[in-house]
Amino acid sequence: MRPEYEELPTQRLVAVPTPQRRVDADELLSRVARGDERAFAELYDLLSPRVYGLIRRVLRDPAQSEEVAQEVMVEVWRNAGRFDGTRGSATAWVFTIAHRRAVDRVRAEQASNDRAQRVAASSVETPYDDVVETATARIEQQQVRRCLDGLTDLQREAITLAYYNGNSYREVADLLGAALPTIKTRMRDGLIRMRDCLGVAF
Repeated sequence: MRPEYEELPTQRLVAVPTPQRRVDADELLSRVARGDERAFAELYDLLSPRVYGLIRRVLRDPAQSEEVAQEVMVEVWRNAGRFDGTRGSATAWVFTIAHRRAVDRVRAEQASNDRAQRVAASSVETPYDDVVETATARIEQQQVRRCLDGLTDLQREAITLAYYNGNSYREVADLLGAALPTIKTRMRDGLIRMRDCLGVAF
């Protein structure tokens, strides 16, 4: 701003400020649309604090608000030519972009949190499931014991050695001091009785 001087009666020179026309956002944005970088710098200084404030009210987080505010001003620079002054002011247009960007960020964060919760829920068994599984296993063990108790001693011992200890028919016969055909017959009969007792197929 170059001062103009007027001569006072005392012959001293005093600076008189020249009135400066205030440039509004609409005019600045129209110049930005023509690629005027200086106009964009002025528009940035004029609107960016208010853009940040609007976004901050939506996002709360200062760092994210700064990031989104920068994205908004970059979008304003790139898309200034799309502004239609007949549909509203430049300020309203910029604030609409800012609000949309802030809401999009909130939705993206929420979607990310929802995905993380779904993954966590699917990878961790709930205590309820653990209780049910434990209770079911105990009931099944009790049924097996009850059915084993209904067998003869030889059948019970042979089945226990074969199915719970992993011994072969011949090893069972040797351990029990019985003939192999006898062991096979007793185990077959014992398994039939177990099947009927438990109500399952072997």
